[in-house]
Amino acid sequence: MPRPDLAPPPIVPREKLDFGLDGDIPRHWMAGDPFKTRFFDAMSTLFPVGERFFITCVRDFKDRITDPRVLQDIKDFTRQEAQHSMLHTRYNDRLQAQGVHVDQILAGQEKRLFQIIRGHCSREFTLGITAAAEHITAIMADCFVERPEIFEGADPRLRALYVWHAMEEMEHKAVAFDVLQDVARSSYLNRVGSMLLVTMLFPYHVFRIMRHMLQVDGFSRWQRTKIWARGLWWLYGPGGLFPPILGQYFRYLKPGFHPWQDPVVASYDPWLRLLKETGDPVEAGNRLHGPGVWATP
Repeated sequence: MPRPDLAPPPIVPREKLDFGLDGDIPRHWMAGDPFKTRFFDAMSTLFPVGERFFITCVRDFKDRITDPRVLQDIKDFTRQEAQHSMLHTRYNDRLQAQGVHVDQILAGQEKRLFQIIRGHCSREFTLGITAAAEHITAIMADCFVERPEIFEGADPRLRALYVWHAMEEMEHKAVAFDVLQDVARSSYLNRVGSMLLVTMLFPYHVFRIMRHMLQVDGFSRWQRTKIWARGLWWLYGPGGLFPPILGQYFRYLKPGFHPWQDPVVASYDPWLRLLKETGDPVEAGNRLHGPGVWATP
């Protein structure tokens, strides 16, 4: 298949990063907003099992690969995803302590992904699910890293966690896709069908978990109704979280699509520089959109 002219950045596993997740993080850390907080919290509960599923689905095809560059990409992809899983598990322990049924959520996702989907779908289709989910998580960077107003008033530790996660998702966004196209030789129907399944299941399960979380928070039915009304407008209304990235989402459905037809976000290089200068992901996240960040070094 044709390749884009863009040169992808290196996939760099960043280990032993400290986001201060053991500190005193507010229950509703997104500027006191329960919907926004629980939206990101619900995604966090899904990441550990999801990341392990992605690794497994890519490694299904490892024995067919002889290109050392691709094998190294898979290794680095695996290390990045393992770090994401580890740190979100650490945060999820906080959610469990709040009364959220994290263990039940994980068990349910384990059954859906590993028993039902991997038990009944082809390996090409499960890899398609992985490539689709990786595309969606990669464009998270455009969702909120490029729009600092989204995380305005958020706890800096959680903001930094999601900025780091989004940047690394962007670095390895083509790994599963390349294996899907070049090794699994996926059909277009398989690629689109798996994306449509992810598009339906991901928000369904996020919203289902959020419903449970808001009940755990003690909000009445009427309070929850108002929270959902405001929150869904924040997600889907004009200027909300999702409308600006619809173009990137739909490009995945084009027959000639490749992830590196879209470059890294503008804040990627400044974030790398800040992380190198400070050695602290929270400080790098705090300073990312500060004055002088965009200046040529």
